[in-house]
Amino acid sequence: MPHTAVDVQDITKRYRETVALDAVSLRVGRGSVYGLVGPNGAGKTTLLGILSGLRKPSSGSFDVEAVHIGVLPDTPRFDSWLTAREVVDLSRSLVDPEVPEQAVDAVLEQAGLSNVAHRRVGGFSRGMLQRLGLAAAVVGEPEVLLLDEPAAALDPAGRREVLDMVGALRGASTVVFSSHILDDVQQVCDTVGILNQGRLVYEGTLDQLVRSAGHEAAYAVRIRGDGAPLVEVLKSYDWVSRVSLEGEVITVAAASGAVLERELVASLSRSDVPIVSVAPVERSLEDVFLEVTT
Repeated sequence: MPHTAVDVQDITKRYRETVALDAVSLRVGRGSVYGLVGPNGAGKTTLLGILSGLRKPSSGSFDVEAVHIGVLPDTPRFDSWLTAREVVDLSRSLVDPEVPEQAVDAVLEQAGLSNVAHRRVGGFSRGMLQRLGLAAAVVGEPEVLLLDEPAAALDPAGRREVLDMVGALRGASTVVFSSHILDDVQQVCDTVGILNQGRLVYEGTLDQLVRSAGHEAAYAVRIRGDGAPLVEVLKSYDWVSRVSLEGEVITVAAASGAVLERELVASLSRSDVPIVSVAPVERSLEDVFLEVTT
């Protein structure tokens, strides 16, 4: 892992009888984009609040190696009489006055708000406020950026703009963002941490997660003609955990990927059914997420 920018050690947060976080430990490499995912109530917002200094842990410790930390709450709010440009410029002047004023216009453009830069924000939609909050958070060029559901209220075009902004920060800032939109995490994150009921149940790269989670490996076998006889043969093998046939595609799964790869090829070579192709079944982040959290 590159040099650590965020180091969390056994953080626990209790609200009387409720345990929001239970001995959570994680590390975020400098310049990486870390996705914090989990069901509602998993503890994502609580953890981000602790990292930003807005909440105190009940026990444990953490270290955020940064002079400037940018924070975007899940529902950002601003004084209604300010214009969008004034909001971002105020953030710039408070965080780092040495950042040139041109940066204000640059981040407003990146956030898709150039055309409303001089409008008062009192009439902004939630999605517009979300993008404005991100612009205000990044204008000071923070070393660490903490984002709570940054794209949750946005339409597809707005989500794309926000994800592009987050992705462009890779290497320049360390980004930790929570989301329940798994496709967003899959698009921009180097590393993912999965929280469930206050516990960190996985931390690692997306590739490692998709490959290691769960107990089954599966291949899709495209055939020509009637696949029912081959399905019956495959069902008879003790190394096969499940077989299904849809049209001219047979899906074969086994508990061991190594055994599946070895035995499946041998079994197909003995079959009279014409084989068109054999390919591993790619598992989505959503599939794996459900396996890990249920």
